[in-house]
Amino acid sequence: MEKKSLHVETERLLIREAEEQDIETVIQLESHPENRDYLWIGTYEEHLAEISDPCHLLLMFEEKETGRIVGYALIRLDFKSDVFELRRIAISDKGRGFGKESMKALIAWAFEEIGTNRFWLDVYPDNLIGIRLYESLGMHRDGVLRQNYRAERGYLDQIIYSVLREEYFGRK
Repeated sequence: MEKKSLHVETERLLIREAEEQDIETVIQLESHPENRDYLWIGTYEEHLAEISDPCHLLLMFEEKETGRIVGYALIRLDFKSDVFELRRIAISDKGRGFGKESMKALIAWAFEEIGTNRFWLDVYPDNLIGIRLYESLGMHRDGVLRQNYRAERGYLDQIIYSVLREEYFGRK
């Protein structure tokens, strides 16, 4: 797996790497009432470090028609093991299919462009929209890390979902 500059277009979205001027938008997306219970909220400095870190991709989802930012994602790349971890994803315009469209594009890019062997993420059990999305994309439920994360609302379980290279190409 090798890191390449990311610039992906879908039917409605341009997915591009974030720049420093995007950080405030990322923090707003993380802090939104419909997102904040399901995401860790980073600081300006942490997001700035992610932008410059070769093992991270901070991505913006921009609606092609309007230029509006409708979401973001944070990726961690493990080049030694060819692993693509979707650490965070947030969509501002719920119910319009931007989450599914961006997830399909990220999965395709991971396997087809950079040679990922495993694409994975974790989700809290009460994030039913996320769980439905990941299962609709054919992701495998690997298991549950019980009370693995301490948040303001208590100790939270994390459900692990993944897709392997052979599964991805086997479905294509």
